[in-house]
Amino acid sequence: MTDYEVATAFLGEWGHFQQQVFFLLCLTVIPNGFNGMFIVFVADTPPHRCVIPANVNLTAAWRNHSIPLELDRNSGALVPSKCSRYRLGDVLSLSGRGFLPGVDVNMSKVPTESCLDGWEYDQSVYISTIITEWDLVCDDRWKNPLTSSIFFCGVLTGSFVSGQLSDRYGRKIVLFVTMAVQTVFTFIMVFAPSWPVFCALFFIVGMGQISNYVAAFVLGSEILSPKVRTIYSTAGVSLFFAAGYMFLPLLAYFLRDWRMLLLGLTLPGFLYVPLWWFIPESPRWLLSRGRVEEAEAIVRDAAKKNKIQPPPSSLVLCSVCYSEGSAAPQKELQCETSKALNICDLLRSPNIRWISLTLWLVWNTLTIAYFSLSLNTANLHGNAYFNCFVSALVEIPAYTLSWVMFRWWSRRLSLSSTLFMGGVFLLLVQLMPSNLVYLSITLEMMGKCAVTTAFTIVYAYTAELYPTVLRNTALGACSMASRIGSIIAPYFIYLRSYSVSLPYILMGSITVASGLLSLLLPESYGMPLPDTISHMQHFPVMGPCKQRE
Repeated sequence: MTDYEVATAFLGEWGHFQQQVFFLLCLTVIPNGFNGMFIVFVADTPPHRCVIPANVNLTAAWRNHSIPLELDRNSGALVPSKCSRYRLGDVLSLSGRGFLPGVDVNMSKVPTESCLDGWEYDQSVYISTIITEWDLVCDDRWKNPLTSSIFFCGVLTGSFVSGQLSDRYGRKIVLFVTMAVQTVFTFIMVFAPSWPVFCALFFIVGMGQISNYVAAFVLGSEILSPKVRTIYSTAGVSLFFAAGYMFLPLLAYFLRDWRMLLLGLTLPGFLYVPLWWFIPESPRWLLSRGRVEEAEAIVRDAAKKNKIQPPPSSLVLCSVCYSEGSAAPQKELQCETSKALNICDLLRSPNIRWISLTLWLVWNTLTIAYFSLSLNTANLHGNAYFNCFVSALVEIPAYTLSWVMFRWWSRRLSLSSTLFMGGVFLLLVQLMPSNLVYLSITLEMMGKCAVTTAFTIVYAYTAELYPTVLRNTALGACSMASRIGSIIAPYFIYLRSYSVSLPYILMGSITVASGLLSLLLPESYGMPLPDTISHMQHFPVMGPCKQRE
């Protein structure tokens, strides 16, 4: 089988067609940057305390001492309780009798009760969040991390469904359908009347979010030439994702009501409708489905845009499918394209099985570390908006570094080294003294930078390891397997309520272990994209003979 890239080399590397595909597909990734992270502000928990009804006849002294003090696990200082108050009936009695709190009365002897009249929230940072609107605190605080986990359950479902749909019905149609799903359901969330409805809609947004990203990633990887593909799959889509991520705290700073924030984030999605007429389908995918004429039409249109005279079709695309003197490979291609391959084929033979299992573990670790660190920005010392912006900003050098490493260095060593270093930085965070807050934040951001670099590399690395007939399904499956990590990532942050160091110890340990595990993956640097399963690189512990068994 003649290589597709050789057959279409006459188009050049960076003509008008490639530039159009590159930038338009990158633009479709921008909403993923803020749709996946707006929960940082929408579900942040501001300082709160029990409400003492205004109509209760208390003296000023007793009203100021109606909330018991408790030890804060993070700062070690005594702070007003968030979930209890002194029993209101007893306080009324003591106030009416003229006793003074702490002088005439030992406050440790006064019984307490829960916040029977609700909570009052500090509005210095947020006008409202879903936490303040539906009182997701104290006994209901478990709903906060569950909200993010439900979103990632949607991402899991989208990863499972969209990859196979994309390989069966096309990259382009799935890209635009999932963009529409993401935009429309985010808009409907603005009118959510309750927390369960909000979560149900957020689940669907998660389905569209990952499906959109994976479809755009694969579509660009299959259309663009090898050198441009490397830039696109590392720095390209990732920098535009970071642009969306950086846009989030800027908009959230001015729109501090959660409904208005979601409305502001929804509007850009409607601007993507005209791109349908400018983004083509993947000629590689069309060829894998036997739709040679449609693929040829796209390549000829590309040649026209690049002002190049294409060779005859028999030398351009028909040669990709019917190479002279290569009957056996052609028979193999027909065998693989005549049937609809699915996720089960990722485990069918020993070689692809071991590659898949290793990648699933690595992806799982990366999602735990990346999303835990991203969701943790609201808990860091200082301004939540600035911390989120810095968290997004550190991704810029991470994506640039990923492109440099992917362009000139071994794929396997690039992934392993960045994973390992990310884990080391996270393990160092918990060793910092409590008074060196900014040093701890710096180490956390360096860990985020390393993990982001690894995350970018593993996307492009995975796309290179799998063949055309399974590439989108494989990326979707890796993303799907990794969602176990993203689903539990919010609960890593929840562990802060028991120990501030525990999340960093767990994240650092598994990230270092995954860095070592990734050394088992085959090398793909300088190799052409495989088109069939038998063209895949061998897992190092397996020789070619075992692969054929």
